Amino acid sequence: MVRVKHRYLLLNILYPEQEQYPRKASLPDTLQFHHPSPDDLTPQLLARAIRDQISLLYGDYGAGLTNNGLNIKYLSPATSTAIIRCSRDNYRLVWAALTYMTQLPKSSKFAQARSCVMQVVRVSGTIKKSEEEAIRRAKTAICKARKEAAGSATEELNAILGQPGPEVELEMLGQKGSKPIAALEDEDDDGLEMMSDSD
Repeated sequence: MVRVKHRYLLLNILYPEQEQYPRKASLPDTLQFHHPSPDDLTPQLLARAIRDQISLLYGDYGAGLTNNGLNIKYLSPATSTAIIRCSRDNYRLVWAALTYMTQLPKSSKFAQARSCVMQVVRVSGTIKKSEEEAIRRAKTAICKARKEAAGSATEELNAILGQPGPEVELEMLGQKGSKPIAALEDEDDDGLEMMSDSD
């Protein structure tokens, strides 16, 4: 008996349009393209959009190859992340269709299609590795955003107070009764003996 092997594609949905989403000054640059997806985006709607794109690119041949094995295992509208399961033999067709998708489908008659970019981040043989990569990328994005936010807050605070950051720390170190940093670098090391391997 032959086991059917699958591939799991970790997908980020990015929204590059700046007119529809005005830039907020408090939002770091790393989060500008990572908007939440609309709440009406469901796994079934995304799977239908991928199948439509495959049939548009590859016709009945591509639709027949990928129709049974294509499945959305995870979709988070809050983080705009999805994990897609497809057969190992045809994952490149699904990847190409995702690359050429330029908008999310309309969920109802009155909704508008949102332009987006589908970014395949990782292709994995197990769903566990895809989940671990999604968690690692989310943690990295949070740390990077915090670092950018902290850097901009420090710069704003220094601009308000009129204090440059690094020079103030050097002056404070010199006033605490210790030797200035320049004096520490100029001291001679004559009093220290060097031990060698022969001793």
